[in-house]
Amino acid sequence: MSDVLENLARVLEARKSADPEKSYVASLHAKGLNKILEKVGEECTETLLAAKDAEHSGDTRAVISETADLWFHSMVMLSSLGLTPKDILDELAGRFDLSGLEEKASRSD
Repeated sequence: MSDVLENLARVLEARKSADPEKSYVASLHAKGLNKILEKVGEECTETLLAAKDAEHSGDTRAVISETADLWFHSMVMLSSLGLTPKDILDELAGRFDLSGLEEKASRSD
């Protein structure tokens, strides 16, 4: 699974410096972090709406598609901030020995 994220991260990093007229990723970077964050928020909302619809219809195809869009734009955001999927996976790995409640409580320390 992480191979896909690592490969996508490499592609996103390479496209940061591409021609914004020819690369969607480069066009997002050219518009700045606020535009990237706007896209993450938009995709988050679309994912939530798709999940709500799936709860009633049982059809999860839109949830999968919208979540892929959300992950993609989140990775563009991470790239913009000089972060990689490994940074996030390492954080998640470090949480395995904590209950969710313990992990949340530790954030306020």
